[in-house]
Amino acid sequence: MGAGNRVGAARIALWAVVAALGVRQIAMLLRTPPAERLTDLETWTGEEGVLHVAGSLYDADRFIGTPFAGLVLKPLARSAEQSLGVAWTFGTLLLVAVLGMVVARALPGPVSRRTALLAAPVAVTLLMLSLPVRNTLHLGQTSVIPVLFVLLGCFQARGERSSGVLIGIAAALQPTVLLFAPLLWFTGRRRAALTTGATFAACSALAWAALPQDSWTHWVRHVAGAGLGARPDSLANQSLHGALLRLGLEGPLEIALFLLLGAAVAVLGLRRAVRYARDGQLLLAVALTGCVAVAVSPTAWQHQLLWVLLAVVGRVGERASDRLVWPAAVVLVMTLPGTMLLPNVGPLIPVRDNALLVAALAAACAVPFLPRTSPYWLQPLPTDCARPVAGRWSRVPLLPFWRRVLTRPNLLLELLLIRAGYSAYSQVRTAAAGGRGAAEENARHIVSVERFLHIDVERWINHAVAKADGLEAFFDFYYSSFHFLVPLAILGLLYARRPADYRWARTSLGFATVLALVGFWLFPLAPPRLMPGLGYIDTVHGPQDLTSPEYGALTALTNQYAAMPSLHFGWSLWCGLVVVLLAPKLWMKLLGLLHPFFTVCAIVATANHWVLDAVGGAAVVGAGFGLTYLLAGPRALRPSASAEAGVSPPDAAPCDGGQVPAGSAGSGAPEQERIGTTAAHGPSAPPGTGRG
Repeated sequence: MGAGNRVGAARIALWAVVAALGVRQIAMLLRTPPAERLTDLETWTGEEGVLHVAGSLYDADRFIGTPFAGLVLKPLARSAEQSLGVAWTFGTLLLVAVLGMVVARALPGPVSRRTALLAAPVAVTLLMLSLPVRNTLHLGQTSVIPVLFVLLGCFQARGERSSGVLIGIAAALQPTVLLFAPLLWFTGRRRAALTTGATFAACSALAWAALPQDSWTHWVRHVAGAGLGARPDSLANQSLHGALLRLGLEGPLEIALFLLLGAAVAVLGLRRAVRYARDGQLLLAVALTGCVAVAVSPTAWQHQLLWVLLAVVGRVGERASDRLVWPAAVVLVMTLPGTMLLPNVGPLIPVRDNALLVAALAAACAVPFLPRTSPYWLQPLPTDCARPVAGRWSRVPLLPFWRRVLTRPNLLLELLLIRAGYSAYSQVRTAAAGGRGAAEENARHIVSVERFLHIDVERWINHAVAKADGLEAFFDFYYSSFHFLVPLAILGLLYARRPADYRWARTSLGFATVLALVGFWLFPLAPPRLMPGLGYIDTVHGPQDLTSPEYGALTALTNQYAAMPSLHFGWSLWCGLVVVLLAPKLWMKLLGLLHPFFTVCAIVATANHWVLDAVGGAAVVGAGFGLTYLLAGPRALRPSASAEAGVSPPDAAPCDGGQVPAGSAGSGAPEQERIGTTAAHGPSAPPGTGRG
């Protein structure tokens, strides 16, 4: 299959993903009870919604929009029907699709033909997966509209006046959008900046004339809407004001600190945005200005944080291997809850609770995005990859484009991916709980098979260890302590000393863990300690009340029926095999084999697993190594010299085939496949000129 056909197939597949996500959202809406879906929309337009009931929009503090937004939405209240929710969701999905296509066309050039074809479906997919859009679709909010109006004003509007009108209407709906007026002014679009301010004033005056009491309440009593809706110190408010309140500050001190920090962020962030706009990266400048608006707003609810995702377009890093670090970090923060990204550890809790704000502040004030004048913009330092080693079968590796990178991956990104992967593993493991009856029935089958094979030694070992206090304490400690410690230590050592082998080992462990999740889902299994009538002693957790369907508080924390396969033994076997394969000394290899030996003794002695569970753990680990071999080829690498002295390694090659030629976008596509860019992408082009 040629390169063009592969790109076309990928484009079709990505648009199919977009369609599937849209269908899933509509299906979720239809399955949700009417009282629980589109709660904000129902609050506004329902039979007793704030847009129906006579009186102020803000009597119940349920409406958080501006008076102009209420004025625009009031006609919906008169025509609201049961089908409005479906129509609203369809309309929101359409706006998200339009937003993604505008973003794709606004990428700073030059852009490869492959990027031009894939950018739109990738952008729409990321938007639909992001927390702000999912929150918007769940609540029935309108926060996509201001973002779309700003992008249309910057990239699609013809003339400064129409650009200013669009951005001014967006500011009337979301006041902090007024920060785009300074961006327009300092990049030479002064008429657009003045039109933005005039349009905002006109819309607000119209709303004041039609709804004077509501306007007074919003602008004066609540200071531009601050304090409306949920509590400002709730986790949903990802602004500097919300973060300071969550840190325990309040009163005049908190207000003064918020104003001081907000001013500093606004000045620094807007200066950076103006610099990148003048550099021809207008989309990045728009994203940074939006991140400033998120930080300095008194309340920035989750559905209003779409600006942060747009910052993914910035390029960071001089090396090609570093280019995906910033986009991957942004996508993780914008698609996963903070509890999946960081553990529940005291010093990390403030960062976890304010992950979206931290991302916004980093983008606006700190991340060193490359200018287009940088020599590394189009020509990043290439990534060294190992030359392929022939496998035993001609078709191995099955994925020839899977490169064996020699350099170590970015540590921050690795930690984020490991944490997110483990959180997903924990959630799937918990969700895979089968019924107690099925788990106990499967356990009886396991007992029958082990008796047939004459390996049913669990009860004898369990009681023998329970009678020996020293052995019981040792195996209880080993079971509870080394399950995570040893694999993490090996991964850390490989990361520091042997990065290429770290990538191989980490991939094989990931495959084994995913396969184990399939086993948990398909074969719920009660461990020996939870089998009534068999007389096992739970040496780690203490006696369990087997007459209680909940087994006490323990079953509320984790899935007690995820016993087959045993990842306690599987991960320990992975550790032993990695040490045997990579350790230089015989005594190290023998020491590495002790860990799976002690682990299998511990899981049986503590009555946490059957012997066949260990066999299952060994099977998924073997499959993990096998999948890695089939997809990426043999583990062995040809020795290569360091390229730091400017000498090309004899057995290593750049992953992209060599230094990127001048005039390309760094994707390896030939020059004739580059597409042209509009004047808006030139280094001296101001915002609002051209389509992007």
